[in-house]
Amino acid sequence: MNPSPPAKIDDARCHQFLKNLVAIPSLSGHEKAASEYLVSQFQELGYESCYLDSVNNAIGIRGQDQARMTIMLLGHIDTVPGDIPVRIENGELHGRGSVDAKGSLATFALAAAQVALPPGIRLVVVGAVEEESATSKGARQIARDFTADYCLIGEPSSAAAITLGYKGRILLDYHHQVAMAHSAGPEKSAAELAAGFWQQTRAHCDEFNADKTRLFEQLLPSLRSINSQSDGLDATAECKIGIRLPPNFDIDALRDRLTEFAKDGQVTFYGYEAAHQSDRSHALCRALAGAIRETGAKPKYKLKTGTADMNVVAPIWKCPILAYGPGDSSLDHTPQERLPLSEFTAAIKILTSALNRLVTNLSVREDFAG
Repeated sequence: MNPSPPAKIDDARCHQFLKNLVAIPSLSGHEKAASEYLVSQFQELGYESCYLDSVNNAIGIRGQDQARMTIMLLGHIDTVPGDIPVRIENGELHGRGSVDAKGSLATFALAAAQVALPPGIRLVVVGAVEEESATSKGARQIARDFTADYCLIGEPSSAAAITLGYKGRILLDYHHQVAMAHSAGPEKSAAELAAGFWQQTRAHCDEFNADKTRLFEQLLPSLRSINSQSDGLDATAECKIGIRLPPNFDIDALRDRLTEFAKDGQVTFYGYEAAHQSDRSHALCRALAGAIRETGAKPKYKLKTGTADMNVVAPIWKCPILAYGPGDSSLDHTPQERLPLSEFTAAIKILTSALNRLVTNLSVREDFAG
C-alpha cells in the first residue's frame, strides 16, 4: 500500500490551525486537550496513523510502519505559564506557545502532510509533552518507542535559519539549616551561607570562562530562586541554580567542586543533559539549506545557549539531527510572545520543499532500488 497523497492546504487553514492550537492551554503536565486537538488535525490532514500514546504525546504518521527509513519531526506541545490573550494584530499571532513552540509544531504537521512521500519512507510528527520541564517525559517516551534515521526538532530558529546544537544543562538545589543566632554576632546566617554558595558557584564559572570567547563554550550559571525562613530556633535557606554546559564537559568534576562549596549544606543535582552539536554535511541539512536558498535567502546557522529535546534524543538515536521553526526565540517565555503569520507560512513552504528534497534523495539511494 502506497502512502496517502499529499494534502493541499491554503494559508487561511494553516493560520486557523495554529490559532486554535495556541488557544488551547497546555502547561507542562496538562497537555491532553491540546494533544487531542492535534491528533484530530492529523486525521483531517490525511495521516495514516494518528493517536495519543501512554504519556499523551500526539503522534501522526504518514507511510507504512514497516518502512525502511523514518524521518522524525519532534515538536513539543507544552508551554510555560503565562496567560497571553490569543489574538491576531498587525499580521502577528499573539499567545503563549505561538513561538515556543506550537508555531514549529504546526509547521511540522502542515508541511509533512504536503510531502509527496515515496514507498519505503515514513514521516512521524510528534507533539511531545513536558519539554518545558526537566523531565522531558514526552521525548523520552518517543525515544523508547521509535528509532529515527533523520530528526528535526521543533524550536524557533526563524524561517531562514537552522539550529545545529544546544548547550547542556544541570540543575541543583542547595539547602542549609543553622541554629538561630543574634544578628550582631559573628555567625553567618543561613541566608548569607546560601548567598555565599551562589557567589562561589558564579566565580567558578567565571574562572572557567576566562579564556573562552564563544557563549556556546562557556559555563552559564543562573540563580533561579533563593529564599530563607526561621521558626525562631532554626533558620533555613534554599536556592535553585541552573548551569548551561558546553560540549564535551566534565560534569562529574563540576559536581564535586560544587559539593565542596556547599560544605555543611546539602546540594542535590538533577536535570542533567549533555550538550549536542551537529554539522552541516548530512542530507537533512543540505535539503533544508537548499529549500531556504530557493526563497532567495541565505541560510543562517545557529548554536543555542538553551536546551531542547535534541539533548534528550540525539545521544540515543545518533542520527543526523537539527532544529527548525519560525519565530524569534528571544520572545520565548516572555509576555511579548508573538509570531508573524507571514513567517509561519514561509516556514511551512520551506519545510515542505526540504522534506520533498530529502525523500527524493533517499528514495533513489541504492538501498531503495527496486
